[in-house]
Amino acid sequence: MANFENFAAEALQLETEIARKGVAIGIDWDNAVQVRTLARQALACHGDTIQLDCSPSSPEGLAKIEIFGLAQLMLKVMAQSAEEEGILTHGGKVWKSFARALWDEMKKP
Repeated sequence: MANFENFAAEALQLETEIARKGVAIGIDWDNAVQVRTLARQALACHGDTIQLDCSPSSPEGLAKIEIFGLAQLMLKVMAQSAEEEGILTHGGKVWKSFARALWDEMKKP
């Protein structure tokens, strides 16, 4: 291990922020429909096509953009821990709910 990083702590911190921002916009992380809708919005929101769901001009849109960015960071931490250190980093309940919804939305025809 050349550069030790605490991947588990980073993942926990990212998930905590995702959970907080989700609660702030009314997401019930146990509600599969709400989480799947958020995942669909995340996949539709990218730099070329800013949509109403993720417009930084509203507090809700800004919170969603922050959630989507945090999710990208979480994926990066997980990939980095596996590739560089051989460590499998896992998220908790909120992350698993959101990641599952993202995966399901990506697989959708």
